[in-house]
Amino acid sequence: MALQLYNTLTRQKDLFVPIDPANVRLYACGPTVYDFLHIGNGRMLIVFDLLFRVLRDLYGAEHVRYVRNITDVDDKINARAAERGIPIRVLTDEMTAIFHEDAKALNCLPPTVEPRATDHMAEMIAIIEKLVANGHAYVAEGHVLFDVPSMPDYGKLSKRPLDDMIAGARVEVAPYKRSPTDFVLWKPAKEGEPGWESPWGFGRPGWHLECSAMSWKHLGEIFDIHGGGIDLVFPHHENEVAQTCSAFGHDVMANVWMHNGHLQVEGQKMSKSLGNFLTIHDVLRDWPGETIRFTMLKTHYRQPIDWTLASLKESQRELDRWYPVAKQFAASAAMIPDDFRDVIQDDLNTPEAITVLRRLYKETQEDVAYAGTRLVSCGHLLGLFERTIEEWQSWKPASLDIDESEINRLIEARLAARAAKNWAESDRIRDELAAQGITLKDNKNGTTSWEIKR
Repeated sequence: MALQLYNTLTRQKDLFVPIDPANVRLYACGPTVYDFLHIGNGRMLIVFDLLFRVLRDLYGAEHVRYVRNITDVDDKINARAAERGIPIRVLTDEMTAIFHEDAKALNCLPPTVEPRATDHMAEMIAIIEKLVANGHAYVAEGHVLFDVPSMPDYGKLSKRPLDDMIAGARVEVAPYKRSPTDFVLWKPAKEGEPGWESPWGFGRPGWHLECSAMSWKHLGEIFDIHGGGIDLVFPHHENEVAQTCSAFGHDVMANVWMHNGHLQVEGQKMSKSLGNFLTIHDVLRDWPGETIRFTMLKTHYRQPIDWTLASLKESQRELDRWYPVAKQFAASAAMIPDDFRDVIQDDLNTPEAITVLRRLYKETQEDVAYAGTRLVSCGHLLGLFERTIEEWQSWKPASLDIDESEINRLIEARLAARAAKNWAESDRIRDELAAQGITLKDNKNGTTSWEIKR
């Protein structure tokens, strides 16, 4: 089966035809490095790492160029550096290093190029000059703004009518804007902020401009695939399209636009106010990166994912069964069966790909060498089985050895002991559960719930 990808631009699965099969080009929006990345960012990393692996499998590793940027100039970066009392570059270098550690732990391959925004000021200024010269941008009170009404098909990616954008846009209300939807390409730097000299004064770029400049520099005016989270479709990716197409006179910036779905935690939107905000770094303290990756892959990348402890536990148990079999054999692209390639090339259908892995594991009971070689080869394409068996087996969360029915039985026994005022037995059961990493939550009516503490 030929590779098909769902294209946000066309709202359908399209046959993927690269501009140049000898130079397949992919861009994905990388992190703004001011803090630890949340687990939703981890999903984006894994999705586009998987796409990178699939493209390399199809076209050859030397023929695929993957660019994932680092945003190291931003209001949040400025604020966090000031809050911590450290130079901005110290903060961004520190957070970039942590990001690299997290990405490596998730079995993400390094991108071909990882440009930093601050190294591309010349390209950003050059794009702005083109936009001003051809009437798509204007200078006002030290700012340079993109003139949205000058682009008749603005909104073609997000499919939003201009009136809806005006009504719903969270845009700065500024008297120097010609239209409420016009967005900043360049703005003056405030005292104490980083800035660069430009034809419009000392200042810094707008966020959207950075990706246009970096993709142009490293992939060209038009390239094959642009990716990111679904939350970036508007305004970030819409504005990238506007800038790049208007600057270079093309109808498209990238032929295919791919976006992964939202992530929620235990059925709720992830937020600090709800106390369920999880960083990749947090989750890696409790789970192997490969377990996190496998858990992500169990849901199709375009669908919302509910991040749960139960799903992580299931993933760990499954990988624990597969690892000793898979690591007996070496991965080989030639040993990947056609049905696996068919589903993975059908818009990265990882749930069906994992169904194939489960079948292959069962088949190892009859022919361990034949099925085991295919198991490890398919898993390798998904970014799995990349630890030695010793490394894998050295990590074992206490929670996986817990029998929930036994926990509930012990809780009932403890409640009975408390009802009989047998405090010694009640305390003994509580201590037995605590030794397994189980913390009970009690109130005046008894035990209301329990949780695992590592």
